Amino acid sequence: QVRLVESGGGLVQAGGSLRLSCAASGIIPSLNSMGWYRQAPGKQRELVASITSFGSTNYGDSVKGRSTISRDNAKNTVHLQMNSLKPEDTAVYYCNLKRLVPESDYWGPGTQVTVSS
Repeated sequence: QVRLVESGGGLVQAGGSLRLSCAASGIIPSLNSMGWYRQAPGKQRELVASITSFGSTNYGDSVKGRSTISRDNAKNTVHLQMNSLKPEDTAVYYCNLKRLVPESDYWGPGTQVTVSS
C-alpha cells in the first residue's frame, strides 16, 4: 500500500505564492507519476500538474506558466510551486501517485488552498 501525506496548503492573497509538498511512503512502484489534482466546490477534479519517475512533466491549462512541479525520487516527495495565484485557484488539492504498469491510483486526503481577492 501507498500512503500520501500533503503539506503546504492555506490562505494566500491573490498574486501570492504557495508551495505544496507531498511525501509518499509504503511500497512505492518504481514506474510512477506523482502530482496534484484539485477540486473546487461544484466542479470536477482536474489535473494541476504531474511528473513521472523519469522526469516528464504535464501541466493543466489553468496553471501553465504559473506553476512548477518537481520531485525527489530518493525521498519519494513531490513539490508544487504555484505563483501569481488567483481566486479561481481556490480548491482542495489532492496529491496523487499513479502506478503506471498496471495503472492504479493512490490519493492523499487533500489540503485546502484558499486565495483571497
